[in-house]
Amino acid sequence: MRIETVSEGEITRQSSGRLGIDTRGQGLTEITDAVAAWVSGTGIRRGLLTVFCRHTSASLLIQENADPDVRRDLLTAFDRLAPRNAGYVHSTEGPDDMPAHIRTVISGVSLSIPVMEGRMSLGAWQGIYLAEHRDRPHRRDLTFHLIGA
Repeated sequence: MRIETVSEGEITRQSSGRLGIDTRGQGLTEITDAVAAWVSGTGIRRGLLTVFCRHTSASLLIQENADPDVRRDLLTAFDRLAPRNAGYVHSTEGPDDMPAHIRTVISGVSLSIPVMEGRMSLGAWQGIYLAEHRDRPHRRDLTFHLIGA
């Protein structure tokens, strides 16, 4: 086993960025390539990337990006875990809003991804997805922060 560490004397740098995504309504939008391009453009070779979704009805996932059936099954599972019209008290924004909040709690709004050799250390079948939990299209804003050397 070999563990690589940032040696003393290397200058720690950081970079922040934003990404706006227009969704088409409920579904998963892969953003791996956009995030990878941003990471590459920072010039930081080793570090830790944080991706944060600035919304309470959309979330972030690292999930398989090879078989589209996985994404379909995930959406079906979300529907089972937090169905619409389940008698929620909060309903002023429509029947899809409270289930969207629940789905966001389950899946989360931030990711931490190691960066090695200027690239995200994702597995062979892993992709980064924005999960839109509302029925209508929305503009979603993500922020990035990468710290490293």
